[in-house]
Amino acid sequence: MESKNLQVFGHLEELRNRIIKTLTGFLAFMIVSFLFVEEIYKWLIKDLDGKLTVLGPGEILWVYMVIAAVFAIAATIPLAAFQTWRFVAPALKKEERKVTLRFIPGLFFLFIAGISFGYFVLFPIVLGFLISLSAGQFETMFTAEKYFRFMINLILPFGFLFEMPLLVMFLTRLGILNPMRLAKGRKLSYFVLVIVSILITPPDLISDILVIVPLLVLYEASVLLSAIVYRKRLKREGTELSVA
Repeated sequence: MESKNLQVFGHLEELRNRIIKTLTGFLAFMIVSFLFVEEIYKWLIKDLDGKLTVLGPGEILWVYMVIAAVFAIAATIPLAAFQTWRFVAPALKKEERKVTLRFIPGLFFLFIAGISFGYFVLFPIVLGFLISLSAGQFETMFTAEKYFRFMINLILPFGFLFEMPLLVMFLTRLGILNPMRLAKGRKLSYFVLVIVSILITPPDLISDILVIVPLLVLYEASVLLSAIVYRKRLKREGTELSVA
């Protein structure tokens, strides 16, 4: 009993160290991002007609901190994934450690792809549609805080959601998920994704559809990739059994 308690405390201590290293990296990346935040801000609003309005000095700091935080999150993802891998690596076989380590760069690139899709594709469409609703009826004026809150709420979730296929492949590789389980849970997954899309978009049908469709495509891509990984896993295990 005492040995088991020591093992639990050892795992908790290891987990704490991994979390501390990840948070330290996030803070370091955020400081570096903050050094360039003014240039990033100018780039983000270069296509916006007119300047954004601020209602107080604290709002400027809030906007800069949010921008720096988003870039820090993107930079921290590989570090967080590596620390997670280091934590679970002792429980994996040698081959599994090598294979799962290869997933880490993909997490970073898929996150960038997700926020790029949200910023370059979805955000202009949704913003343009909402502005068109006020054309000729209202004087449009954006505050920096509301503009960037709207932008971040729309694009940041896509950074994480775009990682769904890779995470599904990873969990399938470890035997935690399989394509049959994903197919069986399709209805529930669709329902959850629809709820997520409604929560992260403005309350209009067009915006909801523009978000729902990519999410459903991502889920189906995840099922397909899971099936590919699952077949390879079964083939490999069958080969190992025949050799044994």
